[in-house]
Amino acid sequence: MTDNVIKLNKNSILRLKIETDTGEDTGEYLEFDLEDIELPLRYQDLLEKDKKNKENLRNQLVIIEKRQDVKGKKLLTKNEEDKIKAINDFFKKQIDVYNMFLGENGVQKLLNGRKFGWTTLNEIDNIIQEQIVPYLDLSMKGITDKIRNKYTRPIKNNSEEIEIVK
Repeated sequence: MTDNVIKLNKNSILRLKIETDTGEDTGEYLEFDLEDIELPLRYQDLLEKDKKNKENLRNQLVIIEKRQDVKGKKLLTKNEEDKIKAINDFFKKQIDVYNMFLGENGVQKLLNGRKFGWTTLNEIDNIIQEQIVPYLDLSMKGITDKIRNKYTRPIKNNSEEIEIVK
C-alpha cells in the first residue's frame, strides 16, 4: 500500500535569506506569500502607522523642548530623560509595526543581535523599499491580471468582439 502525498505549491512564496555584512548565513529568513491579498494591506498599514509614530515622537519632543528644564534624578536633566523615554517608546512601537509586516520576530532577524536604533531603522526601511516592495508590486499586478483574466469574457455583437468585465 502506498501513502498518498499532497505536495504544496510554493511558487508564490518569496523567501529572503538573511546574511551578515560579510556574507555569512544567519540561518534566518523572511517569508512572504505574494498571493496573500492582505499583504499589500499590511504594507499600507505599516506606512500609515510608521508616519503616525514619527509624528507622535516629533510632537512629544517639541513639547519636551518647550518645557523648562530642571535637574534630573541622576546625571541627565529631566528633559533629557524624557526625550530618551520618548525615543525608547517610539522604537518599541516601530518594532511592533515592522513585525506586523515582516512577520514574527522579523526585526530581530534583520538586526541579528544588534540593538534597534536610528541607523537600523533606516536599514530596515531600505530593505523593505528595495528588496520587498518590488516583489509586492509585481504580485499585485499578477493578482489583478489573474482576476481580470478570470472574470473577463468576450461577447460577440454584430461580428465585433467586445470584452465585458464584471
